Amino acid sequence: MDIDARGPRFAAAVTTVVLAVALGTQNAWLLGWQTLVFALGAAGGVSRSPYGWAFRTAVRPRLGPPEEFEPPQPPRFAQAVGLVFAGLGLAGFTVGPQWLGLGATGAALAAAFLNAAFGYCLGCEMFLLLRRAAPARAE
Repeated sequence: MDIDARGPRFAAAVTTVVLAVALGTQNAWLLGWQTLVFALGAAGGVSRSPYGWAFRTAVRPRLGPPEEFEPPQPPRFAQAVGLVFAGLGLAGFTVGPQWLGLGATGAALAAAFLNAAFGYCLGCEMFLLLRRAAPARAE
């Protein structure tokens, strides 16, 4: 079942703010929170993450009906990519090296910002490219 395309974009906006603060303060606890959010989104889908729940319960009821839908698999894959980068950033901030924390968190922030500001989901595009590159399966 396809999902309201505004949900992942809302989640990306919240993620952008969280990652910007985490990067600016180098706060491992805040980055740990975002890593958990990515893990929940990767495991259960974007709609099952805390930001998806906030969109569904607080934001979507105040909006008109959705005009654009998207399949849930690309945003879910994007959450897994975000999980990898946030996890690397968390490792860098907690055990080092510091540049790893800065670089990985900065990369996750850049991807979240692109989605929030322009609706361009890097992880979704990666998913589609990998899917096209995969050999066809026999049915």
